[in-house]
Parts: sequence; structure tokens; C-alpha cells
Amino acid sequence: MATDHVREGIRVNCVSPGTVDTPFVNRMLQKFDDPIAERAALDARQATGRMVTPQEVARAIAYLASPLSGSTTGTALEVDGGVHNLRMRAQ
Repeated sequence: MATDHVREGIRVNCVSPGTVDTPFVNRMLQKFDDPIAERAALDARQATGRMVTPQEVARAIAYLASPLSGSTTGTALEVDGGVHNLRMRAQ
């Protein structure tokens, strides 16, 4: 789509969030026998050691929608705590 519309001045980008700390995720965690351990496991999957916040996803979207990203097109911005590209060794 970005290639199809760049000459029209239309930029096409997307945000690909990882596991986001939302009420939906928290409800899902409550269904496990040990919600705290499951939360810790989700956090541990992230290179940053924690799930992504909704605010971080919103800021990425705001950036792509703003004039600050005027030269950004055809991009998937991963806001995923490093899950997609980083492989961390166990400590």
C-alpha cells in the first residue's frame, strides 16, 4: 500500500504491539492457578523485562500520525519490548 500511494502524498505505516498490559490481559491472567507467576512469565518474555504499556503503543501511533514522521512510510513499528528482534539469554 505504501508503494501504491506514496506519489499521492499518502504514507502507510503500522504499529505492531507485543503483549500489552491491558485489563484484557489482566483478566486472562486471573484464570490461572497462580496469576502472579503467569504475569512474571509474560514480563520475562520481554527483553525489557516488562509488558508494553498502552501509553507506549499510543505514543508510537501519535508519532506516525504526526509531521515528525514525514519521511516514514512503508514501515512496521514494533512496540513489543524487543520480542520480535531480540533473543535474550537467561540470567
